Parts: sequence; structure tokens; C-alpha cells
Amino acid sequence: MCFFFSVLPATVWVILGYFVLFSSTKAEGSTRTFGRILAIWVFVVAAFFPVMGAYVTLADLCPVEKVIQQMKSG
Repeated sequence: MCFFFSVLPATVWVILGYFVLFSSTKAEGSTRTFGRILAIWVFVVAAFFPVMGAYVTLADLCPVEKVIQQMKSG
């Protein structure tokens, strides 16, 4: 369940990364290089969300499932 909730922030970060990458293509010199490096870091952060969401889900540490179970039983 946490994996599916981690897709939304990952999507936001990917969109931000593409915006930074697109903006860096319009720049010149060292700004272009810095923009590309920044875009790579933003994509790494975007990949971090689904990876950690999958880990939390597979390790059965997801608090969302526990809350849903409490709502069903209560």
C-alpha cells in the first residue's frame, strides 16, 4: 500500500527533474553543466520514493495497512 502512495511524490520529483533538465538546455556554459547535474540528482531523489515505498511494503512496516485494519475492526 505504501508503494502506491510513494508514486505521487515520485511523479512530482520527476516532473521537477524534467523541468530542470529542459531549463538547462536553454542555458550556456557552466550553468548548463550545473543544471544537468542537478537534474540527475532530482531523478535520483525521485527514484528513492518508490524504492523505499516498496521496501516498507515488502517488509510489512507500512502504517497505512495497520490503520485500515484498525478502521475495519473498530
